[in-house]
Amino acid sequence: MMGQQILNGADIQLSRLSKLGDPLERLGAAINWEMFRVKLWRLTRKDDYSKGGRPPFDVIFMFKIILLQLWNNIADDNTEYLINCRLDWQRFLGMELGEKSPDAKTIWLFKETLGKDGMRELFDLFNEKLEKLGMITREGSLVDATFVDVPRQRNNREENKIIKEGEIPEDWETPENAAKLAQKDTDARWAKKGNETHYGYKDHTKVDEKSKVIVDFEVTSANVHDIKPFPGLITATDTAVYVDSAYADEKLAADLKEKYPGIKIYVVHRAYKNRPLTDEQKAENHEISKVRCRVEHVFRYITRFMGGIYIRTIGIARAARQICGMNLAYNLKRAAFLVAAKKSPVIS
Repeated sequence: MMGQQILNGADIQLSRLSKLGDPLERLGAAINWEMFRVKLWRLTRKDDYSKGGRPPFDVIFMFKIILLQLWNNIADDNTEYLINCRLDWQRFLGMELGEKSPDAKTIWLFKETLGKDGMRELFDLFNEKLEKLGMITREGSLVDATFVDVPRQRNNREENKIIKEGEIPEDWETPENAAKLAQKDTDARWAKKGNETHYGYKDHTKVDEKSKVIVDFEVTSANVHDIKPFPGLITATDTAVYVDSAYADEKLAADLKEKYPGIKIYVVHRAYKNRPLTDEQKAENHEISKVRCRVEHVFRYITRFMGGIYIRTIGIARAARQICGMNLAYNLKRAAFLVAAKKSPVIS
C-alpha cells in the first residue's frame, strides 16, 4: 500500500539532492547559458514561424539535452526516458514537474540540424570565453590522439578492400539494399595499437597544459597516423608543445620551428633495437611525461565519467559532430570545476 502523497514532494526531493551535492546544479550555476542563444537560434531555427505548427522547444533547453546525452553517452530513446524520470535532469533543464519534454525524434532532429559545423561553432564560442577569462593560458600545449570506436561492421574481405579504396560495393547501391547502405559506415577504418584493435575514428586533441581544457582538435578515421594532423593543431599562440614518441619527426619539428620561431617542442625519446635510451634521455622523458600525462587525464575523465569514448553514429560527418560535442561537453565540465575551485568567476 502506497503512503499518502506528500505536498510539494518534488521540492523536498530536490532540496535533498542539493544537500547531497547535485553536480548538475553546480554546473548549471557556473555557466551563463545565454551566451549560446544567438548562435543556437541562427544554426537551428528558421526566421518565420507565421505559418503555424507547434512552437519549437527553446534552443537552450534543447542544447542542454544534447549535453546530458554527451555527459552520459546515451542514445536518443534513453535520453527521452531519463528526462521524464530524473528530477535532477528536469531541474538542470529548467522544467516544471509534469512539463512535456521532447521525444527521441525531436532530439535527433535538433542534432541533425545543428550538424558538425554548428557544433564546432559552439565549441569555438565557449573557448573564446575561456580565453578571455584567462582559463586557457597558452603556457604549454599537450597534443595526443585517442581512438573513438563505433559499432563494428560485418563486411567480407572484398567489401573491406573496396571501402579502403574509397569506393562503395556495387551491390550496396541497388534499390533493394538502400536500407543496408544506410547502416554501413564507409568512412570508419580499422586500426591496431599494441594488442588493441579499434574500428572507427580518432580524436586528435590539443589540451592547455595548465587548465586541461581542450583547445583544438581534428577528427580523422582511425587509421590516420597521429603525426598527420599535428601541424594543423599548432599555431603562433603555442609557446611549448609536449608530445609522445609517435610525433618524433626531425623534419617536421624543424619546419614548425621555422614557421613559429621560438616555439619549443618536447618529444618523448624512443628506444630502438640495439639503441637503448641513454640515462640523459630517460631523465628527459621523465620530465616531459610529468607534463604530457595531463592530456591522458582528459581522456581518462571522458572514459570514466562521461560513459566512455564510444559513439553510435554512421559516417565521418556525424562522427565529427559527436566528437566535437564530446570535447565541448568535457570543456563545460572542466570549466565548472575550475569555477568551483575559485579559479574563475562564473562563465558568461
